[in-house]
Amino acid sequence: MISSVWPRKPASSWQPSERRGIDVEMTTPKQAKRDAKQLFRLCLVNGRVDEGRVRQVVQSVLQSRRRGYLALLGYFQRLLRLDHAQHTAEIESAVPLPTDLRARVQAGIEDVYGPGISALFVDNPALIGGMRIQIGSDVYDGSVRSGLAALEKSFGITSTNGRNALT
Repeated sequence: MISSVWPRKPASSWQPSERRGIDVEMTTPKQAKRDAKQLFRLCLVNGRVDEGRVRQVVQSVLQSRRRGYLALLGYFQRLLRLDHAQHTAEIESAVPLPTDLRARVQAGIEDVYGPGISALFVDNPALIGGMRIQIGSDVYDGSVRSGLAALEKSFGITSTNGRNALT
């Protein structure tokens, strides 16, 4: 006859970490952010992110497979994106800029933000005229489009479905 009760190990004799072979320490989002920030600091060399160190950090975290490692890598990736944005200037203009003007703009950006800022020049005919510069979360908008938008806002004109409400 088959017994309906299965023999069990006493609850006090086994530990969850022994069963799974991994560390079962709880990782809160706050702790994951803190750890990601620490990993990010490890990747800095002379104030700049070293790509080789980033690869080593990511590989070691992936190999460790500790609890919450995907959240940790997500926060780490966010910090890398923010750092990249802080060191990249996106310069939009309505028409292609001559090389001498590009050099003056880039020199002016380096005067304000320091050396090591890479410039990305983009043509955007929707600006109508002028220039728009974005470095991280800083935006300098001297385009005709932004001037028209400010004028429109000062007159209280709102648009609905692409049509002006005053017409």
